[in-house]
Amino acid sequence: MKRRENSEFEQPVDGAPDSDDAFARGATNAPEDVGDVVADSDDPPAAQTGRGDSQISELQQRLTDQNDKYLRLAAEYDNYRKRTIRERSELTGRAQADLVKQLLDALDDLARFAHVDPATVDPNTLVQGVAMVEKKFFKTLSGAGLEVVDPVNQSFDPTLHEAVSTEPALSPEDDHVVSRVYQVGYLFNGQLLRPARVVVKQWNG
Repeated sequence: MKRRENSEFEQPVDGAPDSDDAFARGATNAPEDVGDVVADSDDPPAAQTGRGDSQISELQQRLTDQNDKYLRLAAEYDNYRKRTIRERSELTGRAQADLVKQLLDALDDLARFAHVDPATVDPNTLVQGVAMVEKKFFKTLSGAGLEVVDPVNQSFDPTLHEAVSTEPALSPEDDHVVSRVYQVGYLFNGQLLRPARVVVKQWNG
C-alpha cells in the first residue's frame, strides 16, 4: 500500500509568524544604536546657560569694583603729589624769606654807608664801616650754612679748588700746595657753590 503524504506539514500553521517577517519586525523594534544616544546631562541646558550668565555678571562686577578702586588710588596719589610739591615750595619760600629777613640789618648798614657824603666823611671811617657790614653779612650767612674756601698753604683739592696757574715749588714737600688764592670759594651746607680759584706749586725736581 502506498503511504499518503500529510499535506498539513507543508502548509504553515495559521497564526505562526513567518521567519522573514519576524526578523524584519524585530529589526524595526530594535533599540537605537548606542552611538546615536545623547548622554543626558545633570542639569538641563537652560540651567547651564543661567549659571554661565551669573558667573559673567559676577566677573563684570568684580572688574568694575577693581577699576573703581584703582581710580580712587590714582586720585589720592595725585592729590598727595600735588600737596607735597606745594608744601615743599612753601617750605623753600619760608626758608628764603627767613634768610633775607636776617640780612636786612646788614643791608640797612650798607645803605647808610653807600649814601654818605664823601666830602664830610673820613675815608678811614668809611672803610671801617664797610668792613663792619661785611662781617655782619658773613656772620648771618655762616649761621645759615655758608663756608668760605680759602686754601692758602693747603694741598690742592680738585673737588674744591680750581687751578688757574702753577708756579715752581722750592722743595718736594711743596708740590701740589696752594700758594695763592685769586678768588675764594664757597660751600653751603656741604654743597660746593663755587670752587676757589688758586695758584698751585709744582715740583719739577
